[in-house]
Amino acid sequence: MMQPLQQLGMALRTLADSEHYLFTQSDLSSLFPQHNPATLAVLLSRAVHSGVLQRVCRGIYVYPDVYTNHGLLLYHSAARLRASEFNYISLESALSDAGIISQLPLNWITLMSSGRNRIVDCGTWGHIEFIHTRRAAAAVAPLLTWDTRCHLWRANVSLALQDMKYTRRNTDLIDWEVAHEFV
Repeated sequence: MMQPLQQLGMALRTLADSEHYLFTQSDLSSLFPQHNPATLAVLLSRAVHSGVLQRVCRGIYVYPDVYTNHGLLLYHSAARLRASEFNYISLESALSDAGIISQLPLNWITLMSSGRNRIVDCGTWGHIEFIHTRRAAAAVAPLLTWDTRCHLWRANVSLALQDMKYTRRNTDLIDWEVAHEFV
């Protein structure tokens, strides 16, 4: 009879691919319905210790054998962490990608979220910063586009600038000449 760690490794080799390399604790619990949450936590800890999985943050694990999206892990993790909330890439992340902010802390992404404010430490991968918004999805929908690479909605420059003002973020790094070209 196979040990649970071996079963997990075999299941991951079957299920994981370059698009599906992140797993939540809930995803993995369905592989072991006989395990209670404490037993599953011990199994996942062993899987991390043995290298079968790598812990990204609380409740999110990466299967390193198929992980290839090095620049997108934080975005994909954010999408999985707050899958039941309305989230979109905004603030410094959106403005940096548009070339309006030249400096952005490495391995730090910023998202607006219908959930509460939170900074999630993802170890060596960086940080995910969720900033709460009261805006309804319908109110900002015309200013969003779906980013297929990141698996998240993305604010246009106008909305990202509004969000910067709304959240009272530091705007000193914004190149206003470039920003006015987009607005």
